[in-house]
Amino acid sequence: MDFELQFSDKEITAWGGMGLMQRLLDHLDFGGALRASGLPQPGSNRGYRPEQLIVQFMLSVWCGANRFEHGEVTRHDPVLRRLFGFKRMANFKAVMRLFRKFTQADNERALGYLYCWLFGQVALDGLTLDLDSTVMTRYGQQQGATRGYNPSKPGRASHHPLMAFVSDTRMVANCWLRPGNSHTANNVQAFLDNTLDKLGGKRVSLLRADSGFCDNAFLEELEQKKLHHIIALRLNQPVQRALVNQHAWWTLDDGIELASFDYQAPSWPKARRVIGIRQHIQRRAAAKGKTLSLFADDPQLGQYRYAALVTDLALPAQEIWRSYRGRADCENRIKELKYDFAADSFCLNDFWATEACLNFAMLAYNLMSLFRQAVLKTAVLQNGSSDVQHTLKTLRYKLFAKAGYIATQGRKDILKLCVAMRQREWLEGLWDRSKTFEMPVRFTPVFTPA
Repeated sequence: MDFELQFSDKEITAWGGMGLMQRLLDHLDFGGALRASGLPQPGSNRGYRPEQLIVQFMLSVWCGANRFEHGEVTRHDPVLRRLFGFKRMANFKAVMRLFRKFTQADNERALGYLYCWLFGQVALDGLTLDLDSTVMTRYGQQQGATRGYNPSKPGRASHHPLMAFVSDTRMVANCWLRPGNSHTANNVQAFLDNTLDKLGGKRVSLLRADSGFCDNAFLEELEQKKLHHIIALRLNQPVQRALVNQHAWWTLDDGIELASFDYQAPSWPKARRVIGIRQHIQRRAAAKGKTLSLFADDPQLGQYRYAALVTDLALPAQEIWRSYRGRADCENRIKELKYDFAADSFCLNDFWATEACLNFAMLAYNLMSLFRQAVLKTAVLQNGSSDVQHTLKTLRYKLFAKAGYIATQGRKDILKLCVAMRQREWLEGLWDRSKTFEMPVRFTPVFTPA
């Protein structure tokens, strides 16, 4: 078929579905929280308000930006400008200038307030907190980018941020940027104190972490704070011998055996409860464990992969193991933060500016998580499943990427979306729910101590 090319003067956006996020931010009074957080202010009366620049940054991330320059796509969208109430959209360089103003004190003050405010929107006490770290590869001379452990790019400079996740709400509780040569547990006690402050006084029922955090000083800190915890042990030689010397293994399932015993590491002042797990190598799930290097040649012991957990809980061994397995979900959160929210892509030369970018990407993720669970309520996208937690990439495709324009009727602006007839009732329901859902949002705790 032969087509002719013509143009329209009508202002049309490809992101009409972002009107739902605008209503959520308005319902939460996110602008008021930004104004109260103490963001760095412009040096000129003609400068853009920092609240607008932060919202523009988050909007760009939600629409798929993974570079500051990609913010130009949303900047030149007149419908988004009217939806979010901006007189004019700022250039991406204005957003970069704002982040360059952040100092360590600004990060502590503004981000601490915003994290605390956000978790104040959640009606949940007795949180399950997961600690983890990740590697973010850098390709320049950014401050703090040094050579350290980097499994994907050995020898390449990187940052090694420390992160805390709330498993119950699938949100990020805290994030500290660190140099690439930092050890996993470096400064973790101060990080925990800062995280508890950002949670706004909410009680933590359980803390989970991998073997990188199994340090006696950290365990003593948890015991002093009376925080229930499950932390993986490093399978060093003393732990391997302790596992092999156990004779009270009992079968939980086909190919899975557990043992509970008291163990005192050479660096520990006292014995602590340890749960041993061994899985036969023929099980697919056994890939999470490790073979014992000291007994790799043993024909019987070499058929198993082992793991060990140290805990202060008096629950049955199988409950402790099952509770710890839920920690693996934070790996999915890290992947989503990198792939969908470009958390490792927004990097500036200044260390504290990069930390500010990283944390506002985390807050964008938290707001999207709140949107998914308060507005969508996981029973969305008309797929018949109530258990699927859709990624931002899926939401962009099925919800936010809706062509639309703004019309005026009787001095009232109306957002008109171009969607199929069968989707209109569903979108109208989401539109109403985004402004009427109950505050604070209620969640079911993942772990409740006996």
